[in-house]
Amino acid sequence: AKRPDAPANLYLRVYVDAGGCSGFEYKFELEFKDDDDTLIDPDEDVIISASMADGSLPIEVVVDQSSLDLIQGCTVDFVREMIRSTFAILDNPQSESACGCGSSFAVKNFEKDGKVIS
Repeated sequence: AKRPDAPANLYLRVYVDAGGCSGFEYKFELEFKDDDDTLIDPDEDVIISASMADGSLPIEVVVDQSSLDLIQGCTVDFVREMIRSTFAILDNPQSESACGCGSSFAVKNFEKDGKVIS
């Protein structure tokens, strides 16, 4: 169920899942901090404080450690287009190629490094 909320009451969960046309795809979910279904695993999840470039709209981004290894060094942006508005991963240094849709990517040296998403 959708409900209006201030960014301070939300987490943006970013994770990488197997799939998409290039092997891995970026996923985004908004989670409410006061929701019993929102689970933060202190052993696996990393919470990063973020905001717009001008410092406005502070939000906490939650990334599991496995996903962080695959997106470390990237930029998370909110893109507004005529037909949709969505979060997007930009300039991912761990990606060697990306799909035209922008949500799927291939990992650099995947076979050499043996990175696996579980």
